Amino acid sequence: MYTALLATFAASASAASILDLSETVWTLENDGRNISVPGKVPSHTHLDLYASHVIDDPHYALNDFDLRWVAQSDWNYTTQLSGLSTEENVKTFLLFNGLDTFADIRLCSQSVATTNNQFRQYFFEVTDILSGCQDRSPELQVEFDSAPRVAEEIANQHLDEKWPEDMQLVFEFPHREYMRKEQSDFGWDWGPAFAPAGIWQKAWVIQLHEDEIYVRNTLLDLYREGQLNNLPPDQTANWVLNVSVDVIGVVPEGASMKFKIVDFATQEQVTSGDLEDVTNKGDVITGSAILAADDYKLWYPNGLGKADLYNITVEIVSESGETLSFVTKRTGFRTIVLNLGVVSDEEIAMGVNPGNHWHFEINGQPFYAKGSNFIPPDVFWPRVTPDRIRQLFNAAIAGNQNMLRVWSSGAYSPDFMYDIADELGILLWSEFQFADAFYPVYPEFLENCRLETEYQVRRVNHHPSLALWAGGNELEIYGLLVVRYFAPELRDRFLHEYEILFLNTLLPTVYGNSRSISYIPSSTTNGYLSINFSNPIPIVQRYDNATPGSIYGDTDHYNYDPFQAFNLSSYPIGRFANEFGYHSMPSISSWKQAVPEEDLHFNSSTIVLRNHHYPARGLNTSNFEASGRGMAEMTVAAQVYYPVPSKADPLANFSAWCHTTQIFQADYYKSQIQFYRAGSGKPEHQLGSLYWQLEDIWQAPTWAGIEYDGRWKMLHNVAKDIYQSVIIAPLWNLTTGTLQVYAVSDLWDEVKGTASLGWIGWDGTIVSLDDASSGAADIDFTIGPLNATLLATLNITELTSGPAALDASEVVFVANLTASGTPPNTEATKTYTHTNWFTPTPLSSAALVDPGLSVEYDDGADEFVVRAEKGTSMWTWVVLGDDDIDDVVVTFNDNGFLLRKGEERRVGYNVINDNGKRDGWEDRVKVSSIWDNTLP
Repeated sequence: MYTALLATFAASASAASILDLSETVWTLENDGRNISVPGKVPSHTHLDLYASHVIDDPHYALNDFDLRWVAQSDWNYTTQLSGLSTEENVKTFLLFNGLDTFADIRLCSQSVATTNNQFRQYFFEVTDILSGCQDRSPELQVEFDSAPRVAEEIANQHLDEKWPEDMQLVFEFPHREYMRKEQSDFGWDWGPAFAPAGIWQKAWVIQLHEDEIYVRNTLLDLYREGQLNNLPPDQTANWVLNVSVDVIGVVPEGASMKFKIVDFATQEQVTSGDLEDVTNKGDVITGSAILAADDYKLWYPNGLGKADLYNITVEIVSESGETLSFVTKRTGFRTIVLNLGVVSDEEIAMGVNPGNHWHFEINGQPFYAKGSNFIPPDVFWPRVTPDRIRQLFNAAIAGNQNMLRVWSSGAYSPDFMYDIADELGILLWSEFQFADAFYPVYPEFLENCRLETEYQVRRVNHHPSLALWAGGNELEIYGLLVVRYFAPELRDRFLHEYEILFLNTLLPTVYGNSRSISYIPSSTTNGYLSINFSNPIPIVQRYDNATPGSIYGDTDHYNYDPFQAFNLSSYPIGRFANEFGYHSMPSISSWKQAVPEEDLHFNSSTIVLRNHHYPARGLNTSNFEASGRGMAEMTVAAQVYYPVPSKADPLANFSAWCHTTQIFQADYYKSQIQFYRAGSGKPEHQLGSLYWQLEDIWQAPTWAGIEYDGRWKMLHNVAKDIYQSVIIAPLWNLTTGTLQVYAVSDLWDEVKGTASLGWIGWDGTIVSLDDASSGAADIDFTIGPLNATLLATLNITELTSGPAALDASEVVFVANLTASGTPPNTEATKTYTHTNWFTPTPLSSAALVDPGLSVEYDDGADEFVVRAEKGTSMWTWVVLGDDDIDDVVVTFNDNGFLLRKGEERRVGYNVINDNGKRDGWEDRVKVSSIWDNTLP
């Protein structure tokens, strides 16, 4: 059962009548095309058309091109409203939590309103329309205009708001910047452009008597006394509970507010009382209370402590003592701050570069943020379920992640997504829905954005998993940087417009509603130059005002030259890495879900055109040149670094090529993640790594680590390994020819251990060298809190050159670590182990041997036993048998690992979905390695 359903509950204590519009019978129509089919709420037009077999599966083949007519058409949703009261003292309202996007609402053939924002909650009083309606079951009609057409019309109406062509990142449909709709609906480089329409969230008819109210939204803010946004608070201060309730109807004068706090786990009441300083504006009532600092268990993210939760119930009480309404929010006591403050002299004396911080602090403690970027998990949000989100979040937890950056230009996360994150302990860096574009600043647009963001801030603020609000994606690193280089004469104008929206408009919606959350105007930013809360807009952005030798901000890194993939000198030096990556193919099992069998080869037209990297930048359906460049990047990377497949069976060959692109992707991400993590002990004191991206929106070449149906790519397995708390990291610097080996810990206390370094041959033998510079040694080490320790430096160029040199093609450098440390907020000591490796030549030129792999299922232990009998196995991959792999989705607890000759690895598993088809699949599991690429 979905326990988070209990997380948020609002109710009216009196006899309000509520009609849930998801329970009425809807019809979807397009008169011009003579289409009339059953509709649903919540839904999208594509989903309803697909359910009635008017269109094929939108995800299949090239239907993202073939179904553009759906987005370019207007659609009507209609339903009959039965059983409504027509009493004179009853007021009637329509309440929509989400209309996507350009809607014309009519009731009983009378105009109610038009809407133009997918992300706003709308409510309209329709009492007069209903009272004048002769039909006892009046018709409610919601007509949706084509978003691409309306966006173009708006663009033509605001010719003064034009930008140079290269300034706006167009993927497929143009003019997305003019509409408040999911920006990726018009295309992105990892997904299609369906531009759907529909009543995409819940909707109701609300009927209220004169003294009744209905709670439509609630702000709950928990913060320390004296706390200000973006600044670390006093962790010994009392808590402040601030509650503001938005209602339909009118809260009567003299109303008061009461609260009760209950431990969610034990259901024991902790405290209760009256809210003070109550302010009643009729449609909004606000009050606050001071709570004792030490009465509550703190909420922590995954790996840093327990995610303790509480239910806070707030009642609105009339002057006579009657409960008018109440709301219950599940929340947690925590402070989460993005610290952008100046590096102190004391820190500089300890070796930290001057400049400004860029790291998160939970309950006053800096921590290393480990995670990935979350994109929309489906093109159509109405079919994103709590089970789907829980599956993805469970994968993130299993992958040792504690933070997800919920990327902008999708949609704002639904309540159940935050609820699940609250339970599991996943911090959600959240963003307003703006990305990679400049946006209009005419008054109507700004007001639309203000109302949108104010609603969203108030809706989700109570969630302890909420880590941050960012104004949007890459707005400074992409937008303002592009202007600087390509249109410097326009920089003042664009900078001014940027600040009008992201500082003057959006910042106040955060600071004006919450004291508990930080705000940055852009996901990638050098932070603020100053912050002063005596100013109307407290933040002055740094932009390019950097002092030489100082380090500021977070980084965003993409380099599609595969020859530079493992060149550490090409990686950015910053305080935090919020985006980096490289694309790979999904598995053949995912391809089979979306592509006809005859097209299952690497460069088929369907495969190439489903690759949207690089984007078409328009509506052409033959984007072979740009898509082909993205395909070539994957191909060249595979050829440079690994033996490439050349199998006789075409499907087996295609499958092997897909797998090899995943190995490169995982290899590249591992190189970057361990580089950034080792940065915690370097002058940059780097404290965050969020790779691009967690999951897929459909079946295509993307940057994802989890495929659309939940399968883990090689990437997710390898990231899980390198995100362990204590790791050993060999960092190869191509420029200097040196290999530096670090022990890295993200624990909050000192760690002690021993590292064993050495060389082995592909045949499994230990390679002994007399030269101390070979790096073969056992090394005792100590790592400070949130730090890294350099264990050894090897000159690989010298070791692999000269008459007595190592043969680079014959050897593997293997590093093992065993350490003891104490996990945060625990007392017990834990033993940590980790293995890592480095090859002094790419595997494409290594003298690989058959490792003699075998795998068997241990029924008693319910795990798989993998062995290498003949040699060293690199990129060891446990996989389902051929007869099962398309039907059964299984994740293995350990995969993509190194296995030495004679070594045994026991591997657990988790079944994502077996489709009820394949009994006994455990006995048909197989194992492979990079050696298999050499087989015909």
